[in-house]
Amino acid sequence: MLEAEAVRQMLELSARGWGTKAIARELGLARNTVRRYLRGGEAAEVQVRPAARRLDETTSAEAVALFEREAEGNAVVVAQLLAERGIDASVRTVQRAVAGRRRELLAADVATIRFETAPGRQMQIDFGERKVWIAGQQVTVHFMAAVLSYSRRIFVKPFLHERQGEWLDGIASAFRHFGGVPLEVLGDNTRCLVLDRDREAQTVTFTPAYVAFCRDWEVQPRACQPYRARTKGKTESGVKYVKRNAIAGRRFDSFDHLQVHLGEWQLAADHRIHGTTHEVPMTRFERDERDALRPLPARPLPTHGRRLQRRVANDAFIDIDTVRYSVPHRLVRDRVEALVTADEVRVFHGRDVVAVHARSFEPHARVVDPAHLDGLWRKPTENVVPLAQPLAALGRTLDDYAAVIGGAA
Repeated sequence: MLEAEAVRQMLELSARGWGTKAIARELGLARNTVRRYLRGGEAAEVQVRPAARRLDETTSAEAVALFEREAEGNAVVVAQLLAERGIDASVRTVQRAVAGRRRELLAADVATIRFETAPGRQMQIDFGERKVWIAGQQVTVHFMAAVLSYSRRIFVKPFLHERQGEWLDGIASAFRHFGGVPLEVLGDNTRCLVLDRDREAQTVTFTPAYVAFCRDWEVQPRACQPYRARTKGKTESGVKYVKRNAIAGRRFDSFDHLQVHLGEWQLAADHRIHGTTHEVPMTRFERDERDALRPLPARPLPTHGRRLQRRVANDAFIDIDTVRYSVPHRLVRDRVEALVTADEVRVFHGRDVVAVHARSFEPHARVVDPAHLDGLWRKPTENVVPLAQPLAALGRTLDDYAAVIGGAA
């Protein structure tokens, strides 16, 4: 609302024949404001601003109590509950009343006490994903990062998918890379590992396959608090480190090239000075943690196996994770079952094993056993006439046709 003096100046200038644009420029007002007041707006002698309403001390305490209990941190619900008790207060008024308590709760939730573990006690794991240039095309690569909580040694393994099998294979590969097994593995609340969680009872139900895996390796599974990724902050930092440092915008000729690069990168990362411990992770590992890890099993343990149903394509291939594997051509358009492990793909037709391939991780690759295609196509030399073959072998020569044409003439 404009003051009375401004409106009087506006009316006076208008009476002198000034236009709205000139008046607005002269008085520093918006043109629409000038138009509105010239159409009949009245000036206020005194502009009265209502004072911000505040709850008294008793009502404020009641609002804070409701904010912590029934409203569960929602000021809108607090205003509704106060209205039910006959107290008229706007949402903004309630927000001002509980602002101090809201800040205290936020600070308590964000504040973190760094938890350091003993050597050999814990390994933290997490998955990340990033678009990576492989063989000239962008491929979504999922990679598991594992960090030994004490020494901060890191292990990274790339995958084309993030499923339970990839989680278990990545964890087992990390154990083998570090040369031992810690007492516990702290992971995410991913559905690949966690079946259910009761936040009130603070209990976690892991998937049967993950429980069996941990029993085989004699390691205790743990899951971080929901929505508190800082619980496993060491591997969270490791995932960011891999994305921004190991991969960044680099391009790779193949998936194998990416794996080799990550192997070299993690070796270099283990020999840098860590920003938190101010020590070299490998030095810390060799000095304190290597002997604290429990030895690996004497015999390799299976990590996972997926059974997939597939129909054989017309070219005698089946598709698994973007990779095509050959099967005997006699099974074209028939159904087969593939057992996919970390290292191989074994194809069954009924109870018979009809194909065994080393597993490939190259996107859109073809894995071929030439024996599967024998007889599928005719040999290239069949029905092809060599250039050195005389035309007479075809039955007639050009002289024959020339004679006919000449005779006709």
